[in-house]
Order: sequence, then structure tokens, then C-alpha cells
Amino acid sequence: MIVSMAVAERAWCVVVPHHARGAQQARHRLAAALADAVPAALLDDVVSVAAELVGNAVRHADPLPGGVVRLAWRLRSENGSAVIEVRVTDGGATQVPRPRVAGVEDPDGRGLTIVDALAIRWGVERDGLGQSVWAELS
Repeated sequence: MIVSMAVAERAWCVVVPHHARGAQQARHRLAAALADAVPAALLDDVVSVAAELVGNAVRHADPLPGGVVRLAWRLRSENGSAVIEVRVTDGGATQVPRPRVAGVEDPDGRGLTIVDALAIRWGVERDGLGQSVWAELS
């Protein structure tokens, strides 16, 4: 007899203020929620990606109504491995987010390059309310 066990998908969402303190709150909430659910190395990568995405939303995009940014994440099993999707939704920006080349002395400009290096894939979705930048890690 073959027994198959489905892993329940779990999802979370937090809304934080559209400023640096909100970005810090989002990172802490994400780390606490996933600490016992995924390996430490994956958790480190997920927190790094979320930090970059929330930081970019705070620095480069408008807030959602109420002056907030939304961080959502979803944990699922795919081929026996944990897959985490991180999604940051803000009020949108004038330019579509994309990686850029930063010089050695540049103090910033590496965020989406870091996301691109750590994530399996990532992208941007826009709708009438704003934009979401998402990334999947495994």
C-alpha cells in the first residue's frame, strides 16, 4: 500500500508602516513565523530577500492607502522541498523595478541583484491598486 501525505500550504500576511521601522518589523515577523518551518540557510535567504523587497518599497515606491506596505509569504512543498514565495505590495513606483549595475563604491543599488541571486525566480505584477514584487526561494 502506498501512503501519500499532502503538506498543507501555509500563508501569512503582515501590514507594516511605509518607513524603515516598518521594514524592520516585517523582517522580524517573517523570521519568527518561519523559524521552525524551514532550514536555517533557507530562512536566512528568505529574510534577506524580504528585507531587500520591503526596503525597496519604502525607498522607491508610494505606500498603499493608510501609509503601509504589505508583506505576504506562502510556504508550500514542491517535489519534497520547501518553496517559499515572498510578495511585497506597495502603492507603485514610476519605474518598474529591475536590477541595476552598482559600482564598488556605490552605497546602494544592489537589492534586486541580491534577490536575483538568491531566488529561483522573481517578478513584478501591477494592478489598479499598486504593484507587487515577488520572489520564490527553495
